[in-house]
Amino acid sequence: MSFLQIWQQHNFSETAERIQNSTTADVRRALGRRPGTLTLDDFAALLSPAAEPFLEEMAQRSHALTVERFGRVMQLYAPLYLSNVCGNVCHYCGFSATNRIPRKILSESEILSEGEVLRGEGFRHVLLVTGESGRVGTGYFARALDLLRPLFANLSIEVQPLSEAEYAQLTRHGLSAVLVYQETYDPAAYALQHTKGPKRDMPYRLETPDRLGRAGVKKIGLGALYGLSDWRADAWFTGCHLRYMEKMYWKSRYSISFPRLRPHEGTEIPVTPFNERDLVQTVCAFRLFDQEVELSLSTRESARFRDQAFRLGFTTMSAGSKTNPGGYASEPESLEQFSIDDARSPAEIAAFLRHHKYDPLWKDWDPTYDGWSPAIKEAIS
Repeated sequence: MSFLQIWQQHNFSETAERIQNSTTADVRRALGRRPGTLTLDDFAALLSPAAEPFLEEMAQRSHALTVERFGRVMQLYAPLYLSNVCGNVCHYCGFSATNRIPRKILSESEILSEGEVLRGEGFRHVLLVTGESGRVGTGYFARALDLLRPLFANLSIEVQPLSEAEYAQLTRHGLSAVLVYQETYDPAAYALQHTKGPKRDMPYRLETPDRLGRAGVKKIGLGALYGLSDWRADAWFTGCHLRYMEKMYWKSRYSISFPRLRPHEGTEIPVTPFNERDLVQTVCAFRLFDQEVELSLSTRESARFRDQAFRLGFTTMSAGSKTNPGGYASEPESLEQFSIDDARSPAEIAAFLRHHKYDPLWKDWDPTYDGWSPAIKEAIS
């Protein structure tokens, strides 16, 4: 059974109502579970309004579980935007095809220039990002990976959904992780926000993580864009998706991101409320639900919030982010996909973490290291 079939068995509105109706007893039951034994019903309770009085307890447990599993380290990464060309009309995105903006696809020399700036800042983990367009396809991604592989130990992508064969091809060019956000699991909101282009095909996007798992991608990133629909239900469906993926494709690692809608080029849209307190509750609920998943904290959030929230359960943070093609080296004033909030440099973020006795981690593994035993090489291959 694919996740699409599981998703089709659940009604989004009914799920939202069920979460809303969770009781204090449900929350206490969830908090009484041993780590690693929480069910999806427990997860629903931790996301519910009934859990709000328990937020401090959830935060303390989330911190303790994260330190126990990951230690006091924080992996740092940066997005490298390769292109803002996009064939989709998504009403919440600055790259939407209807926005009259200059479009750009980085050349090979520009890709290298961007990569050299990021390496010079200390990064060994870079996320390659594009709009979703047939003009920027698998061949272009493969060449970008080839160009950047000598500079970085970890190369991830966040691009349009691809086929299983294309993902398998890119892993041979050094791809280590793929992030693919569903945006929202609410079919009504999804149809409302995606009105033109390949992204209108919600089932195809829902099946993308399955294709990644079958292709053997080492790490798979999931997430929803909070603000498009009921946040509690979107978070629950993300957790449901995670639980399915971990059971079905257990050799892959997983990460969850928590992007909130930010100002962007184009028409403003109604935003479903999702404030910082809601984000804290969501992060803590995910950590109590799953001790192995990596949780990512974006520069979409303010420096003030990130300085307080990084201990709650997060394991990775972006730093010094630019969300426009050429933003680091060649075209710092070109159009951004969305506005960032924490504009501190990577060095400032690293210094902040060290001050609080956390180790900034610029890479978490290196496939070029040749000291592994044959058994370990087999396990990570």
